[in-house]
Amino acid sequence: MEPMQTIERLSFNQITADRLSLPEVVDCCARAEVPWIALWRHKVAETGLAESKRLVQNAGLRVSSLCRGGMFPAATAAERQARIDDNRRAVDEAAELGAEVLVLVCGPAPDKDIAAARQMVEDGIAQLMPYAQSCGIKLGIEPLHPMYAAERSVINTLAQANTIAEQYSPEQCGVVVDAFHVWWDPELYAQISRASGRILGFHVSDWIVPTPDLLMGRGMMGDGVIDLRRIRSAVEAAGYHGPIEVEIFNRTIWDMSGDDVFALTKDRFIKHV
Repeated sequence: MEPMQTIERLSFNQITADRLSLPEVVDCCARAEVPWIALWRHKVAETGLAESKRLVQNAGLRVSSLCRGGMFPAATAAERQARIDDNRRAVDEAAELGAEVLVLVCGPAPDKDIAAARQMVEDGIAQLMPYAQSCGIKLGIEPLHPMYAAERSVINTLAQANTIAEQYSPEQCGVVVDAFHVWWDPELYAQISRASGRILGFHVSDWIVPTPDLLMGRGMMGDGVIDLRRIRSAVEAAGYHGPIEVEIFNRTIWDMSGDDVFALTKDRFIKHV
């Protein structure tokens, strides 16, 4: 199969226009001729699963991923099982929407024992895996920047994600390389190479200096210090030629009109990715 050209690989992650509803983002994708969309479960829930599927299909869009599963660690066995049950629902939603990948944001520790929480993540993925495989959904482990360890995920390096993913076949489990989360890692390029054949997603934004906000301070591509093109080349050398998601948490961008966000996204994607 021939690799897709750059603009054919653009996937608009709907969190980049968080103030818009799913129908509004789908309309923007159609007007901007963006071929892929990445969906978030809370946005799908607002619109309804069946209606979301209808809108996406009618617009001729392809779904690059569904976010998010994960959040496995919890204080009690009952809570951990509830997390697994929710992940099974996420798998069902991904299958219905035509997304091959469920992105896992693995979750923080419920207490001070971060090692135990990391074991809960491994155990949770192992428990979820047979169901995901039966539904044809791949689990994409997304390591988050260490600054998120206390609130969002105890999986913070691509090395950690690779170690878990390697317990399964590439058809079952892989990693998601989000430039914002991994650009700083001295082992980045070695770990991308290690992930060859099991990269399930590539997300782009930029790291602004000075960083305005740890959660809401992601920049549009070209506004920060990340060498996005080098990272893209590395993930391609590791065998990934799929959609590239633009995923940006930034209130200034959220306050722009949908069409303006899409125009800016396309321009920066071509120039910097």
